[in-house]
Amino acid sequence: MRRLLSALMIGLMVGGPSGGFAQQQAQPQDAAGTFTMKVQSNIVLTNVVVRDKKTGKVVTGLKESDFTVLENGKPQKIASFDYQKVDEAAVLAEKTTVSGKASIAELLNHNFAASPDALRDHRLIVMFFDLSSMQPEDIDRAIDSAKDYVNKKMEPADLVALVSFSTGLTMDQDFTSNKDALLKGLGKYNGTEGTGFANGGDGTTDGTADDGSSFTADDSEYNSLNTDRELYAIQTIAKSLERVDQRKSMMYFSGGLTRNGIENQASLRMATNAAVKANMAIYAVDTRGLEALPPVGNASTGSLRGTAAYSGQAMQNQLNSNFASQETLATLSSDTGGKAFFDSNDFGPAFQQVQHDTEAYYILGFRSTNLAKDGSFRHLSIKLNRNDVKLDYRPGYYAQADFQHAKTQDRELQLTEQLNSDLPATEVAVYLQALYFRLDEGKFFVPVSLIVPGSQIPFVKNGDRDKATLDVIGQVKNAQGINVGNIRDTVKLAVDQGQEVKRKNIQYSTGFTLAPGKYHLKFVVRENQTGRMGSFETDLQVPDMRKATMKLSSIVMSSQRTPNTAKRVVNPLVRDGVEWIPNIPHVFRQDQHLYFLYEVYDPSKQKGTQEPAASPGLGRRVGGPVRVLTSIEFLSGGVKVYETPLVEADTINIPERGAVEFQFDVPLTQLKPGTYVCQVNVIDDAGGSFSFPRMALKIQVPAATAPVAPTAVTTAPAL
Repeated sequence: MRRLLSALMIGLMVGGPSGGFAQQQAQPQDAAGTFTMKVQSNIVLTNVVVRDKKTGKVVTGLKESDFTVLENGKPQKIASFDYQKVDEAAVLAEKTTVSGKASIAELLNHNFAASPDALRDHRLIVMFFDLSSMQPEDIDRAIDSAKDYVNKKMEPADLVALVSFSTGLTMDQDFTSNKDALLKGLGKYNGTEGTGFANGGDGTTDGTADDGSSFTADDSEYNSLNTDRELYAIQTIAKSLERVDQRKSMMYFSGGLTRNGIENQASLRMATNAAVKANMAIYAVDTRGLEALPPVGNASTGSLRGTAAYSGQAMQNQLNSNFASQETLATLSSDTGGKAFFDSNDFGPAFQQVQHDTEAYYILGFRSTNLAKDGSFRHLSIKLNRNDVKLDYRPGYYAQADFQHAKTQDRELQLTEQLNSDLPATEVAVYLQALYFRLDEGKFFVPVSLIVPGSQIPFVKNGDRDKATLDVIGQVKNAQGINVGNIRDTVKLAVDQGQEVKRKNIQYSTGFTLAPGKYHLKFVVRENQTGRMGSFETDLQVPDMRKATMKLSSIVMSSQRTPNTAKRVVNPLVRDGVEWIPNIPHVFRQDQHLYFLYEVYDPSKQKGTQEPAASPGLGRRVGGPVRVLTSIEFLSGGVKVYETPLVEADTINIPERGAVEFQFDVPLTQLKPGTYVCQVNVIDDAGGSFSFPRMALKIQVPAATAPVAPTAVTTAPAL
């Protein structure tokens, strides 16, 4: 079950909203006059190459006052101005890392220059080889052209890095002007087999080879995933280069990049935005070169099925597929200020174009007067106070988008990226608890509960109701890192203003069915007013009870039980039409009841015969008596201050799972406010085993304004 509740635990976890960034705004920190300045300054950089119309030579000596920058037709004030020319480059004293090999996150991290200022007047070129999309002959062609550039055309001002992508993104050679190091790195790529999926046609079997391998599954989803991974790689490289203002050039060697409709639109835009923000132009090179596309296929394919070979449809399919694989490369190049090179076996012009575009250029920076964060495309127009020159610059950029203007694809991508990120999200506080209950010998139900403080959720007033929505995404991975469980839900909150939800906690519950073993859980919660996120991850051990002397479930401590009449619910927390809501922080009010729930499995296993139970895979031994004793003690300062009456069970009351269930209701009025150690005593008298688990809990004085009963906010559908 997935359920959202307004947990009636006032003041248990107090957390205010995270502070945002303001443009040039000082906020007082304390009464002593200490201030914290939070500034968000987004400057737009664009490179301008100015050439004489007649001679084609670069025009030098221009000043800031000679340029006019227009954004969507509106003049912008130039905030920064610089001119760089590779002929003036100084020789760099390169440094080496201790490991000898830098990671992608260490790009430009003082590995080869004392400071970013030392990079002035240098070319920064990233050779990015997408090995996952290239065939061996394509790789050989690309490597040969790269070696020819290094040996014959590389200039002293050129600093080159080598990056490759196959099963993952790797930094093979940090930026260097050492030709021997570059040639050695390039030589490692030869002979690598392509691992990408072939670009498909129109999805039909007409026009496909009629041989033993003619049947293929629809690989459009795989193509979509592969394209996303390649675009994420470009985005990662661009982000690692952000802190250097100089123009960067990426030589992107690829065997084609096919988009699956709008499936890859969000990742394409993010890759383009990251490149523009990093002032990096992409020069895409189709390593397939000039291809001959015979209407009936080449000698490596079988004969075609259907009539496509005679109607021209097979030829049209090949042309469409080839165009689709080049269109994304062309988009990446044009939107970042670079150029694409297709249908040629000579890749030399691509290297020449990079050197030509970066031999001398002006860097103009401005802060847009349009402060709207709507994610729209802003057209740039740059003018010079003379007519005898030609200007070359990027046509525009995408503005930043706040959460309210983000598209659905971008929002989903944001959640997925945070779920896969190694860094936690801390803008919203999230607390998690996972329990376990046995369903049969090899299967457990794992209830998972999340708590978000209501004070961190910005509710929007709508009449007499406060409304908000939360996005929840989570996954469970086993010890091998394989994803074995997923959850994705959007929860709508609508509460009466009188409930003072900001003083409560919002609790969300879900569950997974897992086998015994080690697991890793991660959940991400996002509130959909400002887009702030929080994450929580933890390890979970689901025990293997086959060899355990005392088989005991998790112990649920709760202060709320709500009606749940859903049918076919495989959830041990739902009993007789009532669902137990776990109290995650173990903090209770003195005017509440403390409910306990736990189970003992296969008690008193004596000599006897194996009798199959109602649940498949579950058996219990019969022939011996059942006598389980249990009680709950409350300790304060090591001294027992209260104990519940001893309860004895002589029968298995949940036969379908071979379990003895225990429930306790402890009114907390008889305990003083404070911190306690709660010890659960479980003794299988007939089987000769026992267990005494302990937990901490806190009892608080009831708030004067607290409501008397909890209120359910909303209920999500069952899993």
